[in-house]
Amino acid sequence: MTAFKARHVGSLAAALALTVAGSAAATAETQDASKGSKNAAADLREVMFVGNNWDGTADVIKPGGDLAKIGRINVIPDKEERIAEINADPIKWIYFTAIRNGVGEGHDQYVDDMYSTPDGSAMVVSRPSFADVVSIDLATGKINWRFPVSGYRSDHMAVSPDGKRVAVSASISNTVHVLDIATGKQLGSFKTGDKPHENVFSEDGRYLWNMSIGDVNTATDAPWLDWTKGDRKITVVDANTYDQVKVIDMRERLDAFGRKDLSDAVRPVAFTPDESKLYFQVSFFNGFVEYDVASDKITRVKTLPKNPATSEDRTTWVNDSRHHGMSMSPAGDKLCIAGTMDDYATVVDRSSLQEGPLVTASKPYWATVSGDGKSCVISESGSDRVTAIDFATGKKTASVEVGDHPQRVRLAKVPADWTGPSAG
Repeated sequence: MTAFKARHVGSLAAALALTVAGSAAATAETQDASKGSKNAAADLREVMFVGNNWDGTADVIKPGGDLAKIGRINVIPDKEERIAEINADPIKWIYFTAIRNGVGEGHDQYVDDMYSTPDGSAMVVSRPSFADVVSIDLATGKINWRFPVSGYRSDHMAVSPDGKRVAVSASISNTVHVLDIATGKQLGSFKTGDKPHENVFSEDGRYLWNMSIGDVNTATDAPWLDWTKGDRKITVVDANTYDQVKVIDMRERLDAFGRKDLSDAVRPVAFTPDESKLYFQVSFFNGFVEYDVASDKITRVKTLPKNPATSEDRTTWVNDSRHHGMSMSPAGDKLCIAGTMDDYATVVDRSSLQEGPLVTASKPYWATVSGDGKSCVISESGSDRVTAIDFATGKKTASVEVGDHPQRVRLAKVPADWTGPSAG
């Protein structure tokens, strides 16, 4: 029995557990996928995808070391067709323009999140301004399939542990779609709180967590107006049936912990390796929260240093972020935090919650883990760079220039000899 299942037998009740048959089918599916990928894996290399949100490209870089660039992918090869489609529909045009002037900070949002298919043949990308998800052939640069999400904006994604399904948040319709990663066919969907954001599959692939952040691009940023930001909650579903398993209202948990001052808009998250604890950032806060899954309680809150140069006018913070981006070392002993509006990143000891050196970074927007697990890799959206910070020392070890406004950074697989799509 996995740690995730064990803790939910009590906390979610036995009636919410998956059937034995469903579990066996899921296990068999994972084993088949593993067997089928053995030969293909020998011909693949690990890389990192970097989504350059404002220029519609994704850089492919080495997953560690000097982070050297390998190639670049145009994720909007159909731009003219999509723009013509938007211009022909007044409602689509209104939302397209609103995205540019709101969450896009005056720019179109062409790439939010991206993953590779298990065989390394394609990149699957969510494109907020085009309200869709596409699969791009890594050999030709052409689109394999396109899935328009419900509503008018796509956002964060997640891929199941077996690599066969991709979940994408449709932030305006309060829906998460789950797609077959090879065909783009919808396998299921479920409703969430307002403005679904990050998605996370449990390690065994049996649960899918979604965090909704509410309205982050309104000007009602004063603490007493927090209630105007919408219905924000964590929705946990069965990843096979997409039935709701549990809804977690962090407002109740934060109040019980004595932190009524904190927003309940859950931003980036990180689970411990055994998935017993969840760490998460919230809007407007320079720090993070520790949540114990089994007891369903917040156990610690860590406040990180403020940059004296950062304006205290909350309306100037990007989409209600103060800190946005976190990852955890493979051993589960260190957290890496992107201090977005405070222009630094830092490695935090998970036991003591003591932060390490504050590494200067320009509007770091995301944090992930290098392929070898030794470093935290952050995107510096303010300087168009990707930077590695050593988990052991907390010091910067490498940095490379990428495209305009990098956000999401994901480990991926590509063919071993790949250097970019063929011309034409």
